[in-house]
Amino acid sequence: MDCLAESARAQPRWRNVAGASRAGRPVVVPALIVVNVAIFVLTVFTAGSLNRNFLSPLFDLGALVPLAVADGEYWRIVTSGFLHIGPLHLAFNMFALWVIGREVETVLGRGRFVAVYGVSLLGGSAAVMLLSSPVSPTAGASGAVFGMMGALFVLLRRLRLPVGQVVGVIAVNVVISFTLSGISWQGHLGGLVFGAAVTAALVYLGAGSRNRQQVQVAVIAGGALVALALIGAGVAALL
Repeated sequence: MDCLAESARAQPRWRNVAGASRAGRPVVVPALIVVNVAIFVLTVFTAGSLNRNFLSPLFDLGALVPLAVADGEYWRIVTSGFLHIGPLHLAFNMFALWVIGREVETVLGRGRFVAVYGVSLLGGSAAVMLLSSPVSPTAGASGAVFGMMGALFVLLRRLRLPVGQVVGVIAVNVVISFTLSGISWQGHLGGLVFGAAVTAALVYLGAGSRNRQQVQVAVIAGGALVALALIGAGVAALL
């Protein structure tokens, strides 16, 4: 996947396919990893267990439980994306974020990357609200990470670079999501769809236009509003 970063660097200094200026070394992805690891350590400390850190009070407060969201605890649609159950869950998500996220941040730029990551997280939460058990807790950055997979696929297509590797990664993870118990395929699917859709709009809509930045702001806001509307629909269905 290094070819994606190389292609981005080959674009003119003032813009690339996403309309972003070259920002240099990625900083958002490492920051996200630090935050996720720090929260994991805090849950381990408060639970008194490495593998059973889900016993931490932070999980009771922050995991995504659709019925709790319907009762007004709306922060869960975001906080759940920073909680992980056990070290393997954390390691898998952070490794995927490190490998894929850096490539995406290089092309989208920091601001757009944060926006796509956030919309992907909301999209994953929306799918959980609509398709998961009302009382089952969901946690993890997987929805946002799957959003990065979708974003990477779109960027490779836009740059006319081979997509076989990322398609294989997505396919394997989709199969795992549907075949292993305890994995939220709903969050994965929602994140993947929203991440790909918003990234496609960012790199294709308004290209060459003086108003491209305004178009991109509208796209990001629109994606977030759609996700929130779906979350609202999930809440309404539970009331």
